[in-house]
Amino acid sequence: MKGWRFAFSRRWLGYIAFAIVFAIACGGLSAWQLARSKEAAAANALLDANFNSQPVPLQQVLPTLTSFSRSQEWKRVTVTGTYVTDDELLVRNRPLNSTPGFEVLTPLRLADGSLFIVDRGWVPTGDRTDAPDTVPAAPGGQVTVIARLKPGEPRLDGRSGIGDQVATIELPDIRTRIGGDVYTAAYGLLDSQDPSPASAPTPTVTAAPTQDEGLHWSYMIQWIIFALIGFFGLGYALRTEYRKLNEDDPAEQARAAERERRKSQRARTDAEVEDDLLERWS
Repeated sequence: MKGWRFAFSRRWLGYIAFAIVFAIACGGLSAWQLARSKEAAAANALLDANFNSQPVPLQQVLPTLTSFSRSQEWKRVTVTGTYVTDDELLVRNRPLNSTPGFEVLTPLRLADGSLFIVDRGWVPTGDRTDAPDTVPAAPGGQVTVIARLKPGEPRLDGRSGIGDQVATIELPDIRTRIGGDVYTAAYGLLDSQDPSPASAPTPTVTAAPTQDEGLHWSYMIQWIIFALIGFFGLGYALRTEYRKLNEDDPAEQARAAERERRKSQRARTDAEVEDDLLERWS
């Protein structure tokens, strides 16, 4: 086939169709990554707003013991009560900055008798790897706490509580262990408390966590590049096939001669010069 008629053959139409389908798929995946980036941006905006929000009374945010929405995560609440230190629990296997340790959960009894679980912070593993050496005591008497809301954690299969230790912050299980009317949908990460004790566990969170938006943008651009590479490869294959099928055409022969002339005029590399010298002296 002379000219470009070969491009309309069944074989080449199949290649063209494949390149188009591939580009459409890449475009869809690129759009999906863009949507993911927008979702991450919205989540970061909500997280930042909650993390830096003004504290509001706990009962205003959680009107019942089981009410909680993911949109309330990290929101700051204020609650007044008395720590029930006899029911304090330690959460095992909680590393902080690669150091093994425990998180300290202390129930706070409110005026209505309900119990709100407060994560007072982190303590390192002691000389005995199965327990901390010491746990700073919670303030006695009435205390006003500002905490950040976090959802309860799921049960870990095959791992259960031992003594005053639990494997995860599974609030219904904690309610069973300590009894009483416990908030079972959310607990609080301690932000501050009044009165403030002389010593306290190390805070586990000091800055707002974020989702990486840039990674989604990177993937979005990569999928666009893949689509362009597909079309570039198709164009290169079409051009190569055209030259092969039309090598007897005078116009194509003239173009081929011009390409060879330009190729011969380009600067020679050091490797080419060395090869030429070797051929002369061999």
